[in-house]
Amino acid sequence: MTLYIIILTVLVSIIALNNSDINYRFRFTPYMIHTEKQWYRFFTHALVHADWMHLAINMFVLYSFGRQVEQYFAFFFGGKAAYYFVLMYVGGTVFSSVSSYIRYSNEPYYHAVGASGAVSAIVFSSIVLDPLAKLGFLFLPIPMPAFLFGIIYLIYSAYMAKKGHDNIGHDAHFWGAIFGVLFTIALQPSLAMRFISMISGNGG
Repeated sequence: MTLYIIILTVLVSIIALNNSDINYRFRFTPYMIHTEKQWYRFFTHALVHADWMHLAINMFVLYSFGRQVEQYFAFFFGGKAAYYFVLMYVGGTVFSSVSSYIRYSNEPYYHAVGASGAVSAIVFSSIVLDPLAKLGFLFLPIPMPAFLFGIIYLIYSAYMAKKGHDNIGHDAHFWGAIFGVLFTIALQPSLAMRFISMISGNGG
């Protein structure tokens, strides 16, 4: 499913980058949702991106973590794995946007695009599933345990969302991450104790 989502997102994003009308209609615009009842925007904004770099980063992260989550889901949920994976991705898209909808529903000039909220849900699902995995990025060359990265990421996202001056949807990152954690544990409650056991060094 990861590859299917990437292919769909890339195709729609390319079209939208070359068609301003589609780009406008697919954006997350709380004011249009509030006044015109265009609820579909809660979903479609994840299919369009601000530019090629924005698209490339989101799809690279999705590819990197999505395949791992799919493998774990197949182990835990068998034939329902693909269904749950898509449900988490779509749910993360919507849930990560609710805060912005409440905050900007009366501001006609606020727009947002991108799959960052949904991708954050996938990343944090992977952290629940494998909290001791080593994560490292270009700006963070020294790998650290996934759960520690998750804590730092949540604190940073919450701080930047409150500050709100860099035109990045930190609130979507934060709430998408929270959704990924809650959704994964809701599917398999025993993962909560497994997570605690692993990070405390009492099991695997």
